[in-house]
Amino acid sequence: MEVTGFFTAIIIGLIIGALGRLVVPGKQNLPIWLTLLIGVVAAVLGTLVAGALGVDDTPGIDWIELGIQIVFAAIGVALVAGTYGRRRH
Repeated sequence: MEVTGFFTAIIIGLIIGALGRLVVPGKQNLPIWLTLLIGVVAAVLGTLVAGALGVDDTPGIDWIELGIQIVFAAIGVALVAGTYGRRRH
């Protein structure tokens, strides 16, 4: 992954975290900073997986890469919300 791809993944990750949270049904008791952190991690992981699959550099918008990132964010939000919610109560 190039340096510009890494920084782009971080910026996109802020949006990806919010989208991942919207995809997961129900109420998640997560602070916004944790949602954004999950989004950044999901964006970086999604970019790495897309690169490994060879779909990271397509003409136009990388819809496949974006979908992979959102799936990682949704999984991350669901996992963290389950453990974070139980730990806080």
